[in-house]
Amino acid sequence: MNFTIQQIEQYAASTRFREGLAIPSGKSIKFSMLGQGEYNINYLFTHPVNGQKLVLRINTGSQMHLLDQIGYEYYALKLLENSTRTPKPYYLDSENRLLVMEYLPGRALDYRTDLKLAAECLAQIHSVSIPEDCHLICPDDPLDAMLDECQQMAEVYLRSDKGEKKIKEMLCRLLDAAKKHGKKEQQMSRCIINTELNSGNFLINGEGKNNYLIDWEKPLIGEAAQDLGHFLAPTTTYWKTDVLLTKEQKHDFVKQYQSCCKNTVEYEELQYRTDRYETMTCLRGVTWCAMAWVEYQDPNRPIQNQATYQKIQDYLTEDFLNWIWNSYFA
Repeated sequence: MNFTIQQIEQYAASTRFREGLAIPSGKSIKFSMLGQGEYNINYLFTHPVNGQKLVLRINTGSQMHLLDQIGYEYYALKLLENSTRTPKPYYLDSENRLLVMEYLPGRALDYRTDLKLAAECLAQIHSVSIPEDCHLICPDDPLDAMLDECQQMAEVYLRSDKGEKKIKEMLCRLLDAAKKHGKKEQQMSRCIINTELNSGNFLINGEGKNNYLIDWEKPLIGEAAQDLGHFLAPTTTYWKTDVLLTKEQKHDFVKQYQSCCKNTVEYEELQYRTDRYETMTCLRGVTWCAMAWVEYQDPNRPIQNQATYQKIQDYLTEDFLNWIWNSYFA
């Protein structure tokens, strides 16, 4: 479906939508833009009967190459309801690629003050039990799966005649190094992970209050260390802010997370696995930017975000790619 407010209001008048959310036909609903990512647009509205604030989320594409991307996200949110750290989903329309979920309050995470709160939030989410018939994707070897994903994303740029030759050479160099450094290792126990832990996906309300994690577009069954590595990586922290965490800050965060875990997790093993995933996350960050840069050359791309495009260009510079190489692969 299209994404104008008028067309959304027209859809919201349908019997299916009204019955799904228990909204009488005579009650009016007003929508306002809440925000958008690279593949989703979010609108805010208030339930006209119970006064609850809700989010209508419309999907425009799938990074995971899924036929029902919005249904996958809805399913993940249902699994995570008991964590009390994620939005409750209320309505799904896979045909029109939209869902309705709970609106949660809060501000974006501040790396200077909120690391402890983020550790507590992640530990609680990772403690959610996985049902035997879980349908979330579960890679046999998560690090290998990440490397394959990086290769696929990089190929979009490498095959494009619009990409710069020097940047292509540097991406190939990083990919070759990652392949050489890769080795089969004992994995940690599995849990539901988010895989997209930038500061804007946390909603912080403070110590002793409810703090949340939103945007469950790409959840997997994987190791907790994959989320930790993504959270700490410079390609993540620098995405929405100007923060680059120190080694001491990163180690303190892993210790805080480990102290919050219900299950016994050996710190040394957790730190080692987190470091491995942090390295792969940096490669994932720059290869995603390479893929997205090519997508942004299409003027008909459904979502165009100038701030995101500027960051993409920042990451695809010789200076930044050299810094990633020297910090993680040299």
